Amino acid sequence: MKSRTDALTRLQSAGQYALELEAVSRHFGALVALADINVAVKAGERRAVLGSNGAGKTTLFNAITGDFPVTTGRVRFFGEDVTDLPVHDRIRRGLRRTYQISQLFENLSVIDNLYLACRGVSQNRFALRRPGPSDARRAMAQTLCELVHLQDVRDADVSTLSYGQQRQLEIGLALAGAPRFILFDEPAAGLSPTERVELIEILQALPSHIGYIIIEHDMDVALRVADTVTMMHNGRIFKEGTPEEIESDPEVQALYLGGGH
Repeated sequence: MKSRTDALTRLQSAGQYALELEAVSRHFGALVALADINVAVKAGERRAVLGSNGAGKTTLFNAITGDFPVTTGRVRFFGEDVTDLPVHDRIRRGLRRTYQISQLFENLSVIDNLYLACRGVSQNRFALRRPGPSDARRAMAQTLCELVHLQDVRDADVSTLSYGQQRQLEIGLALAGAPRFILFDEPAAGLSPTERVELIEILQALPSHIGYIIIEHDMDVALRVADTVTMMHNGRIFKEGTPEEIESDPEVQALYLGGGH
């Protein structure tokens, strides 16, 4: 498995990349949550970031989105330096994220949640005029509803959905407004085996131009939906490779899988 420097150089020389982190660190007082992270993700690439609790995965997402400003280093999104941009400006540039805890309007229907997401990233999102039947954002909400397999419950209140359906809806919200790249924060957490299969199908069916990073504890899910896997440990990049390389790596097995998988 090649070194992180070699991997970063290889990805940069291959052409445009969606996301680049250069020597990114994040400190909380004396605690170093991220240390000298170098990651380059191509446009359209699907990457999994794995690691035990406390490895720095969620802090990595917060650094990418701007929820936590980086202590040192630079963040670039499709070639633009966004290190100092606020969260909403990164969203407008096409960066999306889901969270471990659902953030939905539970008293509204599925289709209304999706419509509001589409409207929220549109230019006239603050207009007071009631949308008409020809509103393009209604059509987009319907398309998203089908994409995340929620057509049968489109008019149901979100509060009546199963936990798995709510996670599917969150993916739909992240897809609103033509995203260029999505960060999925443990989308399989709490799902039943059947729901995990459906999640895999949804992620595999996403348009090929939309790249993503998925944080996931479930190795079986992560390795089936990723082109590349990055392992983190104690706030640093520990290993990187293909799903096959990561699954068979003895150090990964010893540290995360108890010696076998």
